[in-house]
Amino acid sequence: MDANEIEERFIALESLSAEYERTIKDLNQIVAEQAMKIDRMQRELFFLVQNFDTSGQVRPLSEEVPPPHY
Repeated sequence: MDANEIEERFIALESLSAEYERTIKDLNQIVAEQAMKIDRMQRELFFLVQNFDTSGQVRPLSEEVPPPHY
């Protein structure tokens, strides 16, 4: 194996490494966005569970739990 062939292989490996780095960066961004969406959906679900009864109707104010008084 001569020096030219080694250099070509090295360049190919560097290109592949750069492509993997770009892919990892893109996937990391996607995962971060999905985590934010999941957090938002969990907050929305918590709100719905707290404010609606099992039939899907809004609970009347008489059933509201008053905030704690300090």
